[in-house]
Amino acid sequence: MDDHLDAAVRALSWNPASPGSVLLRLLRLDHRDVRWTITQRADLPLEVVDAILADPDRRLRQDFADSAAADPAQRARLIDDPDPKVLLALAIGPSPYRGRVEPLPDWAYERLLKHPDSRISCETVMSYLVPARILVGLADRPDSALRKAACRAWEELPDTTRELLLRDDDLEVRRAAAMQVCHEDEDRTAWLLESLVGSHLLYQVLETGRLSRELAEHLLAQPRRASVAANPSLPPDLVRQLAVDPDPHIRLVVSARPELTEAERAAIDYTVDPEARLSPLNWVWDAREDVDLLRRCATSAHTWLRRSAAVCPALPPDMVELLARDEDFAVRLLLCEFHPEPPPELLLDLYLHGTHRAVMMLIARPGFPSAGMAARFLDAPDQDHRRLALRDPALTPEDLDRLSRDGGLRGPAARDPRLPLPRIRELLADPDLLGSVAGNPALPAEEMHRLLDAAGVPA
Repeated sequence: MDDHLDAAVRALSWNPASPGSVLLRLLRLDHRDVRWTITQRADLPLEVVDAILADPDRRLRQDFADSAAADPAQRARLIDDPDPKVLLALAIGPSPYRGRVEPLPDWAYERLLKHPDSRISCETVMSYLVPARILVGLADRPDSALRKAACRAWEELPDTTRELLLRDDDLEVRRAAAMQVCHEDEDRTAWLLESLVGSHLLYQVLETGRLSRELAEHLLAQPRRASVAANPSLPPDLVRQLAVDPDPHIRLVVSARPELTEAERAAIDYTVDPEARLSPLNWVWDAREDVDLLRRCATSAHTWLRRSAAVCPALPPDMVELLARDEDFAVRLLLCEFHPEPPPELLLDLYLHGTHRAVMMLIARPGFPSAGMAARFLDAPDQDHRRLALRDPALTPEDLDRLSRDGGLRGPAARDPRLPLPRIRELLADPDLLGSVAGNPALPAEEMHRLLDAAGVPA
């Protein structure tokens, strides 16, 4: 298979209009990328799912078990798969970047938790996808790993069950339970700090655990005092001491504490580097539904507070408009990336003028403007700007035909389902565009099969 036909075959595997008959033919190929792509599609025809589940290649079944787009009920059909690697993928579940995955049916988790292979039951316990209602039922299990997992559903557990877990015979279970209450319990915070030496969880306790005065003073004399600087229970005089610490990072952390006034923040010598990657402040994210708090953060002079407000979906419309004009580029970018309704013109402005690599991804955001793009950019000198004309629902067939002859835009135009069918068929004769036109949803099924015939794919 030459490179042009290979590109066409790959495109057919992700073409949203490829029918089951095409996908079934593609599955017969010994082509790892094509087979993987099919497993990651949403709304697969049932006959294609059946073919995947019955395929002798364990990797194909494993890929389907790990598909974020597949129907969880269909993925759960792998529960009796003979290969443990498939079951491990099913137990762990997919983790798409910034994506949400529906969990498997409850009965599937129950089966996986009882699996005789301890690797499978352990991976199931640790999966973030397991619903709290399943975890609650594990609190009285003989297996300590299951009781530890139940602590992740702490808010759903009865008080009596919580007390039992806090006094559990198993050290790991007691630690997991104590992590849930240390923010309000000085004794358990102190115990955790001793118990978790060398653990990555230690820093979480330093940041959130309730500290006695004596313990706080002791910790501030240690090299890890940067983690303590954000602790909500730190006494005010110790906060003032850290506000003049010689370490600029510690001063920055202190300046972003929730109890400070704007004047108190301004009195601290801190700097927010425009290029610094700062995670959203925990106290802002934990209160992300509190509109009054979000207003306070969005109107703050502190860049870190404004960046944290920008990622919160409940940010009110007037604050969205305010942050859309923010002097800090990261505030504007975060608003575009995370808010459900960022201003369309802000999306467009960052796409046109931003230099960060993330701005090119903004075109995929639902609110990115479409109407009027042809009139604004069809004749633009920059190719990336002319590309925006393809988004316009009012783009005429004549202009679309023109773009299908426009240098680097020939490929995107060839994938546009509005392209007249005669032009689509004409482009099939251009080997360099086969990979693009094969991804066009308007390509007739018979043309798809002809491409597969030419590539030597078995019927």
